[in-house]
Amino acid sequence: MGLSCFACFDGGSKEQRREEERLASAEARAKSAEAAQKRQEQFEKSAVGRAARAQLQGMAKQSANSNKGEPVLKWQMS
Repeated sequence: MGLSCFACFDGGSKEQRREEERLASAEARAKSAEAAQKRQEQFEKSAVGRAARAQLQGMAKQSANSNKGEPVLKWQMS
C-alpha cells in the first residue's frame, strides 16, 4: 500500500497546479490583449497613424479606379 497510494494524493495537487497555471495564462493573455488594444488606439490617434490610414485609403481608391473592367494581364497571340 505504500507508494502506490501516495500517487493518488499527489494527483490532486498536480491538477490544482495545472488549473492555477491555466488561470494565470488566461489572465496574462487578457492583459496582453488589453495592452495591444491600447497601443493600437494610441497609434491611430498619432500623426503617424493618421498618415498611414490616409495612405492606405489612397491606395485603395487608386486600386479601385485603375482597373475599370480591363484585364490585368493581356495575352498576345503571335
